[in-house]
Amino acid sequence: MKIHIRQDLCVGAGLCVLSSAQVFDQREEDGVVVLLQDNPPPELQDAVRGAARKCPSLAIVVEEDDPAGVAAA
Repeated sequence: MKIHIRQDLCVGAGLCVLSSAQVFDQREEDGVVVLLQDNPPPELQDAVRGAARKCPSLAIVVEEDDPAGVAAA
């Protein structure tokens, strides 16, 4: 799994941080998402998928690994 964020789309709702504080944070000045880990360990991946689904502005993009271990969009 590889995570990309689109800070230009982020509205600062904070649902990503509530879903996975180990992977996401927010900037103090405006609440925009900050990515702490772009390749989270397996035990955090379900929470990251949930954060991406909950994001109201679709600012989180998750690339899943294919079975051969190569990242796929």
